[in-house]
Amino acid sequence: MQQLKIWLAAARLRTLPLSISGILVGNAICIQEVGFSWGLFFLMFATAVAFQIISNFANDYGDGVKGTDNAARVGPKRVLQQGLLTPKQLKKGIVLLSVLALFLSISLTVLAFGIARWGYVVLFLMLAALAVWAAIKYTVGENAYGYRGWGDFFVLLFFGGVSVLGAAFVQLKIISTSGILLSFTIGLLSVGVLNLNNMRDHKNDKAVGKNTMAVLLGEKKAKFYHYFLLIIAMGCLVVTFLNTPIFSLFTLPILGVIPILGHLYRVGRTKNPEDLDPELKKLALSTFFIAVLIFITFLLPHESLL
Repeated sequence: MQQLKIWLAAARLRTLPLSISGILVGNAICIQEVGFSWGLFFLMFATAVAFQIISNFANDYGDGVKGTDNAARVGPKRVLQQGLLTPKQLKKGIVLLSVLALFLSISLTVLAFGIARWGYVVLFLMLAALAVWAAIKYTVGENAYGYRGWGDFFVLLFFGGVSVLGAAFVQLKIISTSGILLSFTIGLLSVGVLNLNNMRDHKNDKAVGKNTMAVLLGEKKAKFYHYFLLIIAMGCLVVTFLNTPIFSLFTLPILGVIPILGHLYRVGRTKNPEDLDPELKKLALSTFFIAVLIFITFLLPHESLL
């Protein structure tokens, strides 16, 4: 039982709502359309969770062996940092979860497209392999891209584009304007979560050579970058739903702007990096809240936005 608790701590279950937000939104867009599959929805859900746990294991391992997770780190202590798991154990966990994620990805693509549409199958399996690579290489290895300022790009790509647009394409084989706008909403909010994490840890990251965007920009500019990310995200959300013929129903997701504005106000007033830590959970849950509002909105009878 104690070992299970340690692995659950390494999995960082609190990060899972953010990882499935794009899946919720991508499926929401299609939910009233002919051909929508709940089986595909739950397979996507499980695959996204597997990818996120791989990322969490790899992040714990990569930052642990590099010494980035040290006594000077502001955030919660990691399992490798505390000696609760060995590097070898975490490596095994990463391999097992990677095999599971690829199995789920194969099942998903074959169920969605069939063997006849082999081009789509190959494309989405390549995306799955890239997702596993991205989850691991964020902090693992000498050329870890998270140490070179590329983490934000890959979060936008996978939490926004691949998650939202990919989910909608798997369901209906199309890409819509509303899907593109909402992929930026979820993607930019997810980048905001990463940036907030990096703003909190920027002093220690700079000291150990982890050049995140927060380190590259500096403390003051990183805050303006944070404002930019979230304001553009909210702009995409508002534009998506203001142009609908059933305005009263589709104003529901716009309520998600309220906690984001509160978050921006609190970040603006923060002086110490340590005080940003509580905002991480709030922003992640606010993103999930917006995704749930979008899902509920599309679940109700409405005219198609596709």
